[in-house]
Amino acid sequence: MNMAVSPVSHHAANIPARQSPSHTVQYGDTLSAIALRHGLGIDQLLAANPQILNPDVIYPNEQVSLPIGGDEASGVPAASGGTVATGAGGIERVGGSLDTEGGITADQLLQIVPTLDPSRAPAIAEHLDIAMAEAKVDTPQRQAMFIAQLAHESGGFQYLEEIASGANYEGRADLGNTEPGDGERYKGRGYIQITGRYNYAAAGEALGLDLINNPELASLPENAARIAAWYWSDRNINAAADAGNFVEVTRLINGGTNGLADREAYYARAQDALY
Repeated sequence: MNMAVSPVSHHAANIPARQSPSHTVQYGDTLSAIALRHGLGIDQLLAANPQILNPDVIYPNEQVSLPIGGDEASGVPAASGGTVATGAGGIERVGGSLDTEGGITADQLLQIVPTLDPSRAPAIAEHLDIAMAEAKVDTPQRQAMFIAQLAHESGGFQYLEEIASGANYEGRADLGNTEPGDGERYKGRGYIQITGRYNYAAAGEALGLDLINNPELASLPENAARIAAWYWSDRNINAAADAGNFVEVTRLINGGTNGLADREAYYARAQDALY
């Protein structure tokens, strides 16, 4: 099965060919997630893997060579904690490797979301780890609330796009939908479904994604997780999580308390898995 990835620059750095470790592509992997996991730039991966003719497609069991030395183009060594610059919404853009230690494992995710297809759990857990590291969702309580809310909002990580057409959002100036077709173009996408031109523009600016011209990027799993992290940071939801106020966290996510019982069931399982 083809694996879609976010569009990337083709102006790759000229990295000398030499012996390097490799990553075996798993179901659900993307080049952007692999790059973040190993503290590399996508340009570096492309330069080290000339066999990847289409950067938007990778395949399970394919070997992706990992350049030695981290982000050589920017001078950030792979072994460092990385350098970050905080963008809009408080999301940290990575200039080196992210510390995803203490994140969630595939087995823990399956304990929280027992309806999840086990073959999808490793990739989803990896995307969640990257997103949580960016948003400083770095304590068991924060992580349990974050994952519980995302699990409810996405139907157990099954849905990345609103089923409805989005036509009901047409002309909604409060969502920034001021141009013809904005309602369907910017309908709900992601694990925490962002809706409307305004939110797509804000998330895209924070994450370095052109969501205005390519709104479908919000439906890619790695972007869905990072958009949720942006939303979480933008509204300072860590503060409510640290206070142990799950109802307030729900209001900040939902605008109300819709589906509270289901959210709390996910949260209880997340506490059991992560504490």
